[in-house]
Amino acid sequence: MQRRKFLEVTSLSTAGLATSTVIACKDSKRTSEPSEEKEIKPIVIATWDVPNATAKAWSVMQNGGNSLDAVEQGVMIEEADVNNQSVGKGGRPDRDGQVSCDACIMDKEGNCGSVVYLQNVVHAISVARKVMENTPHVMLAGDGAEQFAYENGFQKEDLLTAKSKKEWETWLETKEYKPVINIENHDTIGMLAIDANGDLSGACTTSGMAYKLKGRIGDSPIIGAGLFIDNEVGGATATGVGEEVVKTVGSFLIVELMRQGLSPQEACEEGVRRIVAKNPTLDFQVGFIAINKQGQTGGFCIQPGFSYRVYSPDGHKNHPAASHIS
Repeated sequence: MQRRKFLEVTSLSTAGLATSTVIACKDSKRTSEPSEEKEIKPIVIATWDVPNATAKAWSVMQNGGNSLDAVEQGVMIEEADVNNQSVGKGGRPDRDGQVSCDACIMDKEGNCGSVVYLQNVVHAISVARKVMENTPHVMLAGDGAEQFAYENGFQKEDLLTAKSKKEWETWLETKEYKPVINIENHDTIGMLAIDANGDLSGACTTSGMAYKLKGRIGDSPIIGAGLFIDNEVGGATATGVGEEVVKTVGSFLIVELMRQGLSPQEACEEGVRRIVAKNPTLDFQVGFIAINKQGQTGGFCIQPGFSYRVYSPDGHKNHPAASHIS
């Protein structure tokens, strides 16, 4: 059932509640007209060095797909890659041995969808898109998200691979929870794209920190924290210790800084500074990437080691991000 039909058959009281939920994440419809003064150049940017993901997203747009299709299909590459132990199948489990995934997606009109603590489904990002397009809601969690996925044709699949299981069993010997910068915190793929029409979309997906407490949710599925898109301004997404990103509503902050005139690079640097000011020990990693409406990009992080991948008409390159700590 599509969103519109769903609302038509819902009672007035329920529709009122649903409408307030949608409005919270969706401004009035905006139409973005391509600039007549400057040629629009499609572009894809993603956290970390994920060339297969960015290449897929670029291919989608080169074959007529829009930016929303591109970011969804791009991050799906990492969700299905069992060698990526921070996203989707093969992800490191929580301390009870369960792999749970979080994801969100946002389109040019401010529509958004999210799933949290989703188990047994590889492509959390696609379930999030279904939430956005087929329900009056923004976020579904746990058993409800899993049931919704099955009802929409997603298959049940064990996400815990033999490699991740073996590592978890070794961890059980000490049960020491001490995330390793740029390894256990390399827990997210966030992707932003501008298509040939000049429209932006974004996606963010993760299996979260290794050996987290059961039920832990970071920034990745939270609109405004792990991801934010404003088609008039630009978009931003985050990676690293999600708890710290949530405290500053990091991605929304960066987009608002760009609205005020900062470049994507300057906005990412200020976003990191806000986090640094609250955390003098700085024994963790957070990284941001951003893109503005003009196709300018930027990235910045706390610790050295974070990079981001850009695919544009100028080439397909990985960019080591500048960091607060050199």
